[in-house]
Amino acid sequence: MAENTSRNLRSQVFYQIFVRNYKEGTFKAVMNDLDRIQELGADWIYLLPVHPTGEVHRKGNLGSPYTIKDYRAVDPRLGTMEDFKALADAVHARGMKLMMDIVYNHTSPDSWLVQNHPEWFYHKPDGSMGNHVGDWWDVVDLDYDHPELWEYQIDTLKFWAQYADGFRCDVAPMVPVPFWIKARAEVEKVKPGVVWLAESGEPEFIAYLRKMGVCGASDGELYQAFDLCYDYDLYDEQKAVQLGELSLNDYLKGINLQEGLYPDNTSKLRFLENHDRPRAAALIPDCDARYVWTAWLYFMKGAVLLYAGQETGCVRHPTLFDSDPVDFETGENSLGYLRRLHEIKQDPLFPDSSFHASAAGPDQSVIVAVHEGRTGSDGEGRKAVGIFPLHAKPCSVRVDLPDGTYTDVISGNAADVFEQTLRCEGQAMILFADNAD
Repeated sequence: MAENTSRNLRSQVFYQIFVRNYKEGTFKAVMNDLDRIQELGADWIYLLPVHPTGEVHRKGNLGSPYTIKDYRAVDPRLGTMEDFKALADAVHARGMKLMMDIVYNHTSPDSWLVQNHPEWFYHKPDGSMGNHVGDWWDVVDLDYDHPELWEYQIDTLKFWAQYADGFRCDVAPMVPVPFWIKARAEVEKVKPGVVWLAESGEPEFIAYLRKMGVCGASDGELYQAFDLCYDYDLYDEQKAVQLGELSLNDYLKGINLQEGLYPDNTSKLRFLENHDRPRAAALIPDCDARYVWTAWLYFMKGAVLLYAGQETGCVRHPTLFDSDPVDFETGENSLGYLRRLHEIKQDPLFPDSSFHASAAGPDQSVIVAVHEGRTGSDGEGRKAVGIFPLHAKPCSVRVDLPDGTYTDVISGNAADVFEQTLRCEGQAMILFADNAD
């Protein structure tokens, strides 16, 4: 695993931006909004790919940002390289960090690499370039059997590391893990401490790749090189609970299994939505219930991903292939709520704790979860209990806390525990065992 991965990443919030669809669609537009983004508690600005996109086999009018034409340039529609550098400087001036999206499995069919190094690509039996995943007809796959390709890609990462503090690596399972291990080691030499996030895949997708004879690394393998993996091994179950198709107990079994499944110092990137998945407001129309799910998102062990527009309850999922600006004027604004959840997540208990969750309540629709400080950790001997009524309805649940009056650190309201029973009015609650009268 990545031996120097810090558990403190579990307290971090990543704010994901598709620059083309962000307000005026430029680096300057993002830079002008950094104060607002930081105010909601974002530690990282994570940009979808900012490179020029291909024209051959383009989907839509503008093409996917994941059809990279030139790894070492920025899309002129977003601004100049100087504009990008100014954005990076502005992020760092606020004490935040910048993450770039790296797409190393494939390029556009008319990329600089195709034109200059066609031998570095996968070729079908008829000799033509292609890809291993059928519906990705707007890209051609790279072939990592070529050491020269490794050198070019790593040199590119070193170049961008001048400005970025982390790399989110697209479809990381389809690129050989030994490449990622070497890339991390080489980048570390020029910029220590760069954070690596793998867009890992659902187990079904990994099994499909392996069946097709294609490189398909599991989360456990990816953690050899990466600090963070997406939470895709449980996303389908999470969505099924939100749609009423799966019992909460079945979902939480997976959450608890993760506690003993992956390396002890690595993290999951938790999310309710992202650029590839439906908006949370579309899956959870009730705003109060969505606030409860959001609190659960922050309370889980792991880092948090917010997709631009999530904070205003956007329902429409912006297309990747055309201009489709995010609607920030919905009339809903959870900025203060998100900021408070981020403040709570900074407590030293959360980065290094044991974690367990169970279903409770009359209809088993309430999550009761516990963080307990481990021996030798900053939170040793401490406990935080989270109560999350997913239907946003009043209920009473059993909690493993001594009788007393506690403070719900989300709302600041008093919460009475008597005979290990707590009354909840339908909002998420977080109680610390050392914060009782």
